[in-house]
Amino acid sequence: MNHHLSRATGGARARLAAHTGRRRIAGIGLAALVALCAAPANAQPVASSLGDFPDPFVLPDGGGYYAYGTNANERHVQLLHSTDLRTWRALPDAMPILARWVRQPVPHVWAPEVIKLGERYVLYYTAHDRASDRQCLGVAEARAPTGPFVDKSNAPLVCQAALGGTIDASPLLEGGRLYLYFKSDGNCCNKPTHLFVQELRPDGLATVGQPTMLLTNGRPWEGKVIEAPTMVVRDGQYTLLYSANDFGAGSYAVGHASCAGPTGPCQPVGDGPFLKSRTEVYLMGPGHQGVFRANGQDYIAYHAWEMKADGTRANRRFLYIDRLDWVDGQPVVKGTTLVK
Repeated sequence: MNHHLSRATGGARARLAAHTGRRRIAGIGLAALVALCAAPANAQPVASSLGDFPDPFVLPDGGGYYAYGTNANERHVQLLHSTDLRTWRALPDAMPILARWVRQPVPHVWAPEVIKLGERYVLYYTAHDRASDRQCLGVAEARAPTGPFVDKSNAPLVCQAALGGTIDASPLLEGGRLYLYFKSDGNCCNKPTHLFVQELRPDGLATVGQPTMLLTNGRPWEGKVIEAPTMVVRDGQYTLLYSANDFGAGSYAVGHASCAGPTGPCQPVGDGPFLKSRTEVYLMGPGHQGVFRANGQDYIAYHAWEMKADGTRANRRFLYIDRLDWVDGQPVVKGTTLVK
């Protein structure tokens, strides 16, 4: 997600704040703020030691769950582990050493996502490219979900410099073929923003052919930005989830499009988002979603802003996990951020 505001805003102890006789989940550390319905029935949300965890992605693996997040808390790629979606433990930086092409000392490592290919784990991430001076996509490998992930490349995997750069990579293995979804970062420089897909080589380390454009911002609720594409395949239907509008404001939200296949064409569904700010539960600017399955159930992971006691926005984004159902083929978030 965005862009000229640094995503690394530091961390502190999470807290639970009281409002009108109910407790709201304020955040969790180095990570994950887990909504009430994220875990099995009657589970209580828990807090870890640190807070800022933007652009989350959850990978089920080995009977547990790994959550990856944008740079913060002195880590390039933040990493958490849970065995039950209730208790999360912070792990060391998943990618402590960056590729040669990444600018230093402020690399802006954003939005990591991981896919397991055979016995290898492949991580796609965004970082600042020295040569183009844009945010671009990289790819790194590891033998374990904990890393350390290593990118041996001398150049980014994808870098649409003429379109403002490239961010928010999301992989999909479908029908024996591997695809990568991403966003051209046009709002960095007063250009339109587009969502693309491009096929990857079977090992996931190189692209094949040319990217295909799937969507461009233009609907009123999207504002000047669409980003964070996530392709979900359920019951033979292809649904592209995406975030839109100003990531730093309450207008940020998640919508979806119906697609004919993994490379489109795609058509936005409805006139607005299916996941948006909710003042009654102190949820502000939810977005940068990812979908995963646990025990046969879909869940949606996303971040939202920490809210101060006076109702204004703080500078940290916390991870939420809610149940995701499909009603007549449409995504419906079934979780709640309230603890009663």
